[in-house]
Amino acid sequence: MADADVRALLEARREELTRELEGLVAVPRDPMTAISFGKRIGDGTTEAVERLNRTGVAQSISTSMEEVERALEKLDEGTYGVCDDCGEPVAPERMEAIPWAALCVRDASKKSSARA
Repeated sequence: MADADVRALLEARREELTRELEGLVAVPRDPMTAISFGKRIGDGTTEAVERLNRTGVAQSISTSMEEVERALEKLDEGTYGVCDDCGEPVAPERMEAIPWAALCVRDASKKSSARA
């Protein structure tokens, strides 16, 4: 895939993630709604759980945006398709499947194992 095509794909992904994140962090209708944790499941508990879920999703989207930004930087640097850790080429199949991948499969696997 040509650099211009990759850039267009990454920029479109960045816009999509930005819209999703904006939707998640929008101020609730009533930001002063009391949240309570009690023995019974009620509106407060439901709202608290929803906010926790939204926070997790927002963090995930933020991480994805960082990956897309890094891929755009790599395009500008001329290092797109090269692993950030080992410096070896990232398999073309991986780049096609995950255009924002900055790590080869081996190094991405190491990072995943380290987090677990």
